Amino acid sequence: MGALELTLLYLLAAVLGVVGCRMLKLPPMLGYLAVGVVIGPNALALAQNSEGVKHLAEFGVVFLMFVIGLEFNLPKLRSMRKHVFGLGLLQVVLTLVVVTIGSLLLASMAPSLWKMEWQTALALSSAMAMSSTAIVVKLVADRLELESEHGKRVMGVLLFQDLAVVPLIVMIPALSAPAEEMFTALLLAGAKAVVLITLLLSGGQRVMRWWLTLVARRKSEELFVLNLLLVTLGLAWITELAGLSLALGAFIAGMLISETEYKHQVELDIRPFHDVLLGLFFITIGMMLDWHIVVERWPLVLVLTLLPVVFKLVLVTVLAKLTGATNGVALRTGLYLAQAGEFGFVLLTLASQNALIPPELL
Repeated sequence: MGALELTLLYLLAAVLGVVGCRMLKLPPMLGYLAVGVVIGPNALALAQNSEGVKHLAEFGVVFLMFVIGLEFNLPKLRSMRKHVFGLGLLQVVLTLVVVTIGSLLLASMAPSLWKMEWQTALALSSAMAMSSTAIVVKLVADRLELESEHGKRVMGVLLFQDLAVVPLIVMIPALSAPAEEMFTALLLAGAKAVVLITLLLSGGQRVMRWWLTLVARRKSEELFVLNLLLVTLGLAWITELAGLSLALGAFIAGMLISETEYKHQVELDIRPFHDVLLGLFFITIGMMLDWHIVVERWPLVLVLTLLPVVFKLVLVTVLAKLTGATNGVALRTGLYLAQAGEFGFVLLTLASQNALIPPELL
């Protein structure tokens, strides 16, 4: 199948998936995943998961990180610090610890059912710690609950999860290094990330404001959008050159712009790229699903579907209660955050690329 036919197939599939989900009042993300499964190599085999499409889908993650970076201005973090660095920190850390230890205990007790090293267990737990920012924020906003007690807690936890993605993206590739080199790899990756972020955030905001003002004075919308793409992909390229991820550079680009007066214009201009490319990312994720494995190993699939949701519901509800919420507020917070998130897919894909997760488990 040629490049044009493949592009038309993806666009048609995306349109049908989104229309179907809109009619059923479901999030578009489910539509993208569903059409990915249908057209993928393990179902109708209309499209193979080609390298070109994978690269395009990577840009979806880049723009998702950029949009999250835009939301991270420091005043917002300060006003929500109790929920972000209290409930959010506890949720992410406890999920990582409990799931990693639980996986290793299960592996030691039933190696025929669940066999894995601690690096794989840690990669899985990092994916499990995430909830869907895209879906939950839309749900909370549509129901006008952003300023409610549970709404503030939900937003606080989501903000911390989004922040936690950055060190997790740095950590996962380092985990695949040989045991004797792993500590050095983690330390080096962490040091690089700290140096790069400090450099960019200390002088970067002044440079960004000056540059955007210069571009805005030309009063050309086309030039402004081109400049946004250049800045986002340029910083993503710099972080990749430094041995970190594309997504980290895009996150920094978003943070730099969030402090300028052009933030809202940027959000409007970047939204179409973000939505379309992220949709493509979810289609490629759907294409990975192999029905043969689901049918052959359905008990494991059922456990991996139900257990994380129940675990996160209980964990978040208990933590919210312990941090001062009433029973109703704690339960609503838990229900909103119990599901899995789009960054779980990103982290699992990254872990798979670094040979931390076997294909059948993915």
